[in-house]
Amino acid sequence: MLDKKAFFTITCGVYIVSSVKGGRPSGQIANSLFQVSSEPPTVAISINKLNLTHEFISESRCFAVSVLSREVPVAFIGRFGFKTGRDFDKFEGVNYRSGLTGAPLVLDHTISLIEAKVINQVDCGTHTIFIGEVLHCEKLNDNPPMTYDYYHLVKGGKAPKTAPSYIKEEEDQKTGAGKYECEVCGYTYDPVVGDPENGIEPPAPFVGLPESWTCPVCGAGKESFKPL
Repeated sequence: MLDKKAFFTITCGVYIVSSVKGGRPSGQIANSLFQVSSEPPTVAISINKLNLTHEFISESRCFAVSVLSREVPVAFIGRFGFKTGRDFDKFEGVNYRSGLTGAPLVLDHTISLIEAKVINQVDCGTHTIFIGEVLHCEKLNDNPPMTYDYYHLVKGGKAPKTAPSYIKEEEDQKTGAGKYECEVCGYTYDPVVGDPENGIEPPAPFVGLPESWTCPVCGAGKESFKPL
């Protein structure tokens, strides 16, 4: 038996991992971050080799982490988790500052910051584990952190296909009842719930949504949705 949903019970948070290359910032959502030791302070992250941030970390040998608050909007997570920095500026309009290494430290919806230089790495097939010596860390506020469990169960969030925690859903686990699924990020629009954050109060059938409406997670248009 291999029930991969057991991985959801492993306590972990939701973070923005970022780096820099030639003065250009790159960042992505990650949930695989852990402390290796206190002395010297060392942390490790797991990044998919297909992601632009992987390329930036590999070349700059540095990375930064913004630990996200529980109250972070799902759309903000989607901005860094379901879009690619190759054709979209994730940092436009986002409050951040450059760290000691030049890596961007995202400040919006963040409770603490960590910046590290890469001292080792481990090839894990589709992913690389980067081990970093912490150069700077600070706590910004006392807000509770976003956990991976809370992101899924309360926020209804999805994991990008390049995430180490991504699990392909079986078709027989899905139910219809007027629901539509975003083919880009997997977000499910439920007419019973609507999209209150964007002024769509329930009940609100998908077909009646304005043509200008976009996925609250990844920003994809209505044409990217399919009925369940």
